[in-house]
Amino acid sequence: MHKIALIIQREYLTRVRKRSFLLTTFLVPLFFIGMYVGIIFLTKKSFDETHAVVYIIDQEGAIAPKLKSTKNITYIHSNKALQEQLSTLKDEEASNTSILVIPKDFLSNPNVEFLAANKPNVSTQNEIKSNLSDIIRDFKYQKLGINIDSLHNIDTTVAINAKEVTADGETKDSNTEIAMGIALALSILVYISLFLYGSQVMRGIIEEKSNRIIEVIISSVKPFQLMMGKIIGIGLVGLTQFVLWVVLSFMLAGVASTFFVSKAELGEQVMGSKMMESNSEQIAQSGGSLNGISPEAWAMIQSVNFTEIIVCFFIFFLGGYLIYSALFAAVGSAVDSETEASQFTMPITMPLLLTYALSFGVLMNDPHGTVATWLSFIPFTSPIAMLVRVPFGVPLWQIVVSALLLIAGFIFTTWVAARIYRVGILMYGKKPSYKELLKWFRYKS
Repeated sequence: MHKIALIIQREYLTRVRKRSFLLTTFLVPLFFIGMYVGIIFLTKKSFDETHAVVYIIDQEGAIAPKLKSTKNITYIHSNKALQEQLSTLKDEEASNTSILVIPKDFLSNPNVEFLAANKPNVSTQNEIKSNLSDIIRDFKYQKLGINIDSLHNIDTTVAINAKEVTADGETKDSNTEIAMGIALALSILVYISLFLYGSQVMRGIIEEKSNRIIEVIISSVKPFQLMMGKIIGIGLVGLTQFVLWVVLSFMLAGVASTFFVSKAELGEQVMGSKMMESNSEQIAQSGGSLNGISPEAWAMIQSVNFTEIIVCFFIFFLGGYLIYSALFAAVGSAVDSETEASQFTMPITMPLLLTYALSFGVLMNDPHGTVATWLSFIPFTSPIAMLVRVPFGVPLWQIVVSALLLIAGFIFTTWVAARIYRVGILMYGKKPSYKELLKWFRYKS
């Protein structure tokens, strides 16, 4: 155990002190927050740039006043003749400017012309079509003697208040959307992490083997001790990085949310402070919350069992990492380069890839179904399958059984990988095959 601890310490400190580790740890949260800010900015800019200005030449006479401007389209009633309006179309600064020509017989023959300097925007055309369709519908209702105002006042909205019945017979909000979001995030995170850190184990072994350092190391420690030291050491590096990512992400999110509060909003908060103080009691009684988060959002957040999710994440991430890193270690010991490793890495990662693909459909759509349940019990698929199911509520006995099977799977996988590792780590210049790996496995100590 002392030698394994020394190897763990070496692997951990060597990687944590690397400049690449520090850069990755601190830049990844910045990258993701910057990416989200960039998406919001570009989306807003895109909406601003695609805002359409539509000049209406209403030959019918009664349609233009009924077309109301929206956030996407500004309607302008033009009194110019068509040819005169066309001559000024190219001179407009806005590229998304167009002309809508409504003929005299529009109400009986609903065909219009849409003229634009460039290729007409499809979304703009669809919104204009929808607005004109509403006008045609109202006209036909009036013709039939139907009261349009009464029709518009009819509310057909249906709200589904989904409830989950607990084992005690009580009900609580289900919040399926939040569960799906968490499940999707966990699926992506675990899938990427297992590949990332498992590959690091394999690359580390290949590098030491190709540099012939491994021969010196093996003279002091047993192959199994070396393999376990590498697996655990790199696993601790991964956990350290995860914890730092979570802490930094929360810190940066708090700073970003404070920074992006506009000056106008701050002014309104100062001017309205007395009003807020006078209404504080009403806000508290209505279940209001801090930072502008609605009571409904707080209720949805509080309904999520984050403690269970975090505990399960660490259990199944560690279990999955230990299984797949042991397999990656066996592959690394059997080959001399990463190019040769591709023929072995694909088969061992297929269960993980299959579960990841199914998590976007089968697992999230039916988390308590037969397929999802069985996949959450198989050690090679449970790291993703169980974590996808946990946000939807999984019986405790299933989590315990799955965790125990995962531990058993790790023990078995490590035993198999160690038998291949002890022989392959000293093999050079020979391209291995599956038959050769089986022969190494059967070798007696």
